[in-house]
Formats: sequence, structure tokens, C-alpha cells
Amino acid sequence: MSGELEQRAQEAYTHLSICDVCALNCPVDRTSGKLGACKTGIKAKVSSFAPHHGEEQVLRGWRGSGTIFFTRCNLRCQYCQNYDISQTEAGAEMNAEDIARMMLDLQAQGCHNINFVSPSHVVPQIIAAVLIAAKAGLQIPLVYNTGGYDSLPILKLLDGVIDIYMPDMKYGNSSIGHKYSKIPQYAEVNQVAVREMYRQVGDLQVDKDELAFRGLLVRHLILPNSLAGTEKIVQFLSNELSKHTYINLMDQYHPTYKAIQYPELNRPITSIEYQAVLKLAIDSGLHRFDRYHYLDL
Repeated sequence: MSGELEQRAQEAYTHLSICDVCALNCPVDRTSGKLGACKTGIKAKVSSFAPHHGEEQVLRGWRGSGTIFFTRCNLRCQYCQNYDISQTEAGAEMNAEDIARMMLDLQAQGCHNINFVSPSHVVPQIIAAVLIAAKAGLQIPLVYNTGGYDSLPILKLLDGVIDIYMPDMKYGNSSIGHKYSKIPQYAEVNQVAVREMYRQVGDLQVDKDELAFRGLLVRHLILPNSLAGTEKIVQFLSNELSKHTYINLMDQYHPTYKAIQYPELNRPITSIEYQAVLKLAIDSGLHRFDRYHYLDL
């Protein structure tokens, strides 16, 4: 596939000149040094890379998920728990060869997969790096760990490249998404993107060691006061994708970054809220959960 991958890398880079790499469609010419909302130019900026033991069990296994954290994000979540990475200039610019070396190093450390964190705005750079790493012996699965606000044409360039898609589905209502993440039409863009991801890889598949090697894994962060619109999201997954969708109902929300400015966000979720969300998901027909428990708060 190296010839086709090289063509895709070249095509992806053309999108940087009229940047529509993510769903924001700025559009600026990043090849000439102009910066759009992501504040990222022709080179990707990487905050850190390392084996990560805090991901879902099907990804982290016993040797960790090989995470590469890209600086910046195309969302402006007012409660972002990684705001020091997503909303700052932290990190260093890397070319495709640098990123390829990171991937090969993580594979050499025994990581079960390569996990691209916040990749939506640097897909051309990722494809170029994968091409180099694949020629040098990269073999482990690739994980696309995204906030879920992705460009459909760019996702299509990843068909056959990405093994595991792990999108957030943050909001069932776009007006809420605009208020708390400062982007337009989140729910509509997100559903189109997740539908395309599912078309490419299908339901999550695991091997005999219960490690994921292909498929879709959806993350949904539960927000206080039902602000995330969980019912719409689980109904979409169950009715329009698959009742076998693997979902992580994330309970770790706590106020950080600018959440104090929003009284309705300025508290953790309760066990009652978590139980209500879990019931919504079960009642919708979903049955594959990364975390199936009740909180003790």
C-alpha cells in the first residue's frame, strides 16, 4: 500500500494550502506560514510521547498504549482537562521523520498500538509519518483519538490507514457545543464523522488477549445537569450505527480550566447522574461498555 499511501500523503498536504484539514475550514495557507484556529503551521507540534497506562483496557493492555500528544486542538472546550496541551504553545515542532521515529520507538518499547491524541488538525503530517514508519517496520495498530470534530474528506484519506477510531461524542445538541466548545454545528459534524469512521472499520474487534486491533470505540464524557445530551448520542449509536458499538461512558468530569465561569459546569457529576446515563445507554440497546459500574462519590 506504500504507493497509495504516498499519494494520499501528497493529497493531504494540498489541503494545508486552503486549510480544510478539520471541520473548521478556516481556510488559511498553512504552507506559507499563516495560522488558523489551531495555531499550527506546516509542521505538527508534539507535546509528549510515551506508553500510556490510563487508556481503555482494550488499548492499554499490560504494556501501554503508545500515545503521541499533539499540541493544540480544533475545539475550545471551556472545561478541558488537558488545556495545558490543547490551548497553549506547549511542545516542539516536529517533521514527519521525527514523528515516525517516535512511533517506532513506542513499538520498540512494546506498546500495543500507536495512539494519535488530538490529530484532527495534523492529519497530513500523520499520514506522511506513517508512510516513513511503515517502510521502517511499523506493524502495530494505529489509533485515531479525536475530539470528534473531523473533516469528512480528510477522514476518507485515512481509510485503510487507521485501524481503530476513538472519537469523542461530546454533545447531542450543537447549541450546547457552541456554548462550551466554541465551535459551530458540533453534533451534525460529529455524527457525519463517526458514521464515516464506522463505515471504515466497523464494530470494535479484540483478539484472544482482549486487545483491540480494529474498529470503533466511542468516548462520551458525562457532564453535570445532562448538558452532554447523552440520550441523543446513545440513540444515534444504537439506531443508526450498531447496538454492538463499544462505548466508554466517562465519569471523570471535574471543573477545570474556565469551568468556574459556568455555574452549571462548576461541579463533578453525581452517582445518580452516572446511573441515569448508564440506564439510557442500556435502554437504547447498547451493551458493550468499557466501564460498567456505579460511582462511589
